[in-house]
Amino acid sequence: MTVIIYDKTEKGREEIATRKHQLASRLRTLLVMVDGKHSTDAIMKKVSGLGLTEQNMQELLEQDFIIEIAVQTAPAAVEAPPAAATPAISTTSTTSVPVPASSLPAMTDAERFQALYNFFNETIKSAIGLRGYGLQLKVERASSIDDFRELRQAYVEAVQKAKGPEMARSLRDRLDQLLNDGNT
Repeated sequence: MTVIIYDKTEKGREEIATRKHQLASRLRTLLVMVDGKHSTDAIMKKVSGLGLTEQNMQELLEQDFIIEIAVQTAPAAVEAPPAAATPAISTTSTTSVPVPASSLPAMTDAERFQALYNFFNETIKSAIGLRGYGLQLKVERASSIDDFRELRQAYVEAVQKAKGPEMARSLRDRLDQLLNDGNT
């Protein structure tokens, strides 16, 4: 089955990082939620309390802040048992804690990039909070796994400052697993 999802364009990432295009705050909130992973329905469930609609999503599309991506959600034929086969992109996931890379099957570079992006976004928000805003902007500008590697030290230091050495070690270990595709 094919599902349409949305991802930010370069213009959309630029708006998140710099506010250059002066997008209305309600639309900017919706733009932040677009991650190239979740369907419109999943995003709308998260923002419905803000009065945002699919028309607002269409507005972002028309203004070239986001693009449509057709995603095949049925698992491809694999040699692993059916229980191990998973869709390439989940449209119903609502978990807020990243899954450790060691429990994942081998990932493609695109999947690893998305996992790193999600890890940084979720843990910066929960562990560092508003003090992580500058780091969050760097995550938004990241375009490769190497860009995420360059953020590693600053991220670990920020977590240590905000939450202490134990939390920093724990998150560093999880980050290192993702950076190394679980082959540590």
